[in-house]
Amino acid sequence: MFEFQQYLGFLLFLTILTIGFWLMIFLVGFVHYWVGGAIMELIKERKAKKEQQIS
Repeated sequence: MFEFQQYLGFLLFLTILTIGFWLMIFLVGFVHYWVGGAIMELIKERKAKKEQQIS
């Protein structure tokens, strides 16, 4: 029959693939949060600048 050693390469591939998948999901979420925060800060700065010019 088959031995466990024959599956080591396949298991290693699945492990690396799974780690890469979850890392990609984490990074996409983090980048989305980072860009969203930067846009919000830009909007706040423009709003404050506009209010300062009016006063």
